[in-house]
Amino acid sequence: MEAFKIIYTVLGGLGIFFYGMKSMSEALQSVTGDVIKRSIATITKNRVSAVIAGTIVTILVQSSSVSTVMTIGFVNAGLMNLTQAIGVIFGANIGTTITGWIISIKVGKYGLLFIGAGIFPMLFGKSVKRRQLGRIAFGIGMIFFGLSIMSGAFKPLRSMPEFLDMISYFSAQTYGSYIASIISGCILTMIVQSSSAMLGITMALAMTGVIQFHTAAALVLGENIGTTITALLASVGGNINAKRAARAHAIFNLLGVVCIFSIFPFYIEFIEFVVPGAANAANAAGEFPNVAVHIATGHTIFNVTATLLFLPFLKKLSNFVVKITPDTEEKEVNHFVMLGEVKDMVPATALAQVRAEVDKLLDIVNRMYSLTTEYVNLKTKDEKAALEKISHYEQVADNIQKEVTVYLVKLMGTPMTEAESREAQSLIKIVDEVESVTDYVEKLARYMGKISRKDLFCAESENDFNEYYNSVKKYYEFTTVELMKYSTVDVDASKKVSADLKHKADELRKEHVVRLKEGKVSPLSTLVYSDMIVALRKIRSHTENICVAQNTMS
Repeated sequence: MEAFKIIYTVLGGLGIFFYGMKSMSEALQSVTGDVIKRSIATITKNRVSAVIAGTIVTILVQSSSVSTVMTIGFVNAGLMNLTQAIGVIFGANIGTTITGWIISIKVGKYGLLFIGAGIFPMLFGKSVKRRQLGRIAFGIGMIFFGLSIMSGAFKPLRSMPEFLDMISYFSAQTYGSYIASIISGCILTMIVQSSSAMLGITMALAMTGVIQFHTAAALVLGENIGTTITALLASVGGNINAKRAARAHAIFNLLGVVCIFSIFPFYIEFIEFVVPGAANAANAAGEFPNVAVHIATGHTIFNVTATLLFLPFLKKLSNFVVKITPDTEEKEVNHFVMLGEVKDMVPATALAQVRAEVDKLLDIVNRMYSLTTEYVNLKTKDEKAALEKISHYEQVADNIQKEVTVYLVKLMGTPMTEAESREAQSLIKIVDEVESVTDYVEKLARYMGKISRKDLFCAESENDFNEYYNSVKKYYEFTTVELMKYSTVDVDASKKVSADLKHKADELRKEHVVRLKEGKVSPLSTLVYSDMIVALRKIRSHTENICVAQNTMS
């Protein structure tokens, strides 16, 4: 009966702890989205800035797994190269140590205080920011409270001979017991899928005296290996560089653990030396108040030391993972690939990946336009193959538009800032308009195939059509080039160009009807010509809508 009580109390405490971590992380992401975006912008400078960015982002999202999956997603989207990604992963390992310091605070005193302080602004705050700040305080309180419950549940284990016998091997100060503890920490973290939760459990066990400090330190080393499984799983659906980044993360953590393990007794002695108070000293209540700070210090020393040790060899690590993960012939991805679950994504970084997908969509339109231009100008050798390629691109664009829209709708269901929500809505509108452009580019090519060029055009109409075609194409290209830079466009000037193009389309159709009356063109050619002008006019209309949507993003 006692064992059952311990199990359900630990599970309850762990559930509260998990919920607190989730609440705090989501609220932090919502409040600090702009900071995260600015941090990511510094990544391209050098390896040190990449480490700093990774540290800052992980501190803000309070999850190294989220940061690492985000980084792998950036590599997959082509927003970050492998060397930059490894630097960010180094920083994420440092940033995650803050979690240990947060939960090393004397939890029993402050858990309910933070819950009480956070619940009212969270529920009744007038502004989104105030509600999210309340949620951060509430989440911290839940972390403390959950850890306090787990600590209380672990206390009876100290007087259970069966349990003490079971963990006696792990408690021995031998390299065999250290290896067993490291493997246990690794496996349990792989199962729980949260190094922060395992760190909390480890601290709770140590603070109640169930395990000693050296056992806890070895478990934490194993947890650092186990946490890499999340990134490895996320990379499965990614490209070759995404897989390389995930493997670099695993290799880095594994090598770091091997280095510390080789000097483990000295590592423990050094932590005891730099942290005041003996780790295994108990107070009158039978608790071990110093050990949590020792564990947090050890966690920080491990990750900072490993980063400083391997940072000069970052390029060599990058080359090594390239060597063990050779290039394979990859087919072009014809659908939207976002690594990781929507609920685990930082909105600011998820939107950055969506913007990369929008750039891919724009590239598809440019390819369609190039093929159509060749087709219109009779420079295509195989017209049937060209039409099939244009049709294929249109289908790819259709798939990406649908998948991006579904993804953004799901993302908007997560906590976001007002600016992020506005950007998500604008991106939904933009991908819809760009996909519509592909529809009409395809129609334009198909209209050309309905009738021979000789029957379709007379000299005047051919010149008029080519001039109008190039004007619409130029308007589209100018708008989308600015979109790819994510800079604003003068909407009034854009609307004026659009209005002029619309007026020109109406004139061209009227002029062609006059040519029909004069017997210069056939009735069938007039219908096809009119359809082609309408298609170009529609492209103009959707381009104007892209411009308007683009400006509402900022």
